[in-house]
Amino acid sequence: MADIRITGKMVHTTRLTFESNDHNAIRQQLSSMLNEASYQGALVVIDSTVEQELIALIQLLISLELQPMAVVDGILGDQARAIQFPVMPADRPLQRIKPTKEQVVETPVQKAEPQTATVAEPVKKISHATSYHDEILRTGQCLVQDHGDIILNAGINSGSEVIASGNIHIYGSVRGRVIAGAGGNTTARIFCHSLEAELVSIAGTYCVADDIPQHVVKQSVHIYLNDQQELVFEALQF
Repeated sequence: MADIRITGKMVHTTRLTFESNDHNAIRQQLSSMLNEASYQGALVVIDSTVEQELIALIQLLISLELQPMAVVDGILGDQARAIQFPVMPADRPLQRIKPTKEQVVETPVQKAEPQTATVAEPVKKISHATSYHDEILRTGQCLVQDHGDIILNAGINSGSEVIASGNIHIYGSVRGRVIAGAGGNTTARIFCHSLEAELVSIAGTYCVADDIPQHVVKQSVHIYLNDQQELVFEALQF
């Protein structure tokens, strides 16, 4: 019989990104955040956009009953390696792709009368746009619509991302991240043929894979925010 067994388990971690090296301010802000949510004992990955003392930061997080498990490679990478603390590779930037087709509705914008005799060109503003995409969204790709909706006629792979200020419709398997209502549109909705997402979000309210209700996994689903600004997952019946 082997003395070592290798098994796998999904582990939920929280990523903390620090934009300050003022540890007193960090303690104050984190204490306030931790009081509002149940993060006691949470596994955390450390990221930082500024230079700071890693050991002191780790000690600070432990004192707040968090469990630092690694740092994201970058500014703190060398310090972590020097103390043999785990280092995770930095994120790869997603490739923003163009949709197969885009339908744009423009409205004229009233402009002040010019002071010269020159006739001003009419100004138009995008009031709504819809992006249509016919190909599967592959790992590392991102499709974004800042002015409206996205309709995908195929699915999205894990490691891909769809972001729209309005609604998102996906007629395929959803294995990546789906973010509707970007910019705060709480009336935005998500419709998908088969839900297996890494993350879904509407207007900043999000749900990760482990928290998606089991009865809608791999089902056709309608997702929206209720009056309490909570995500509702509603199985679609055909």
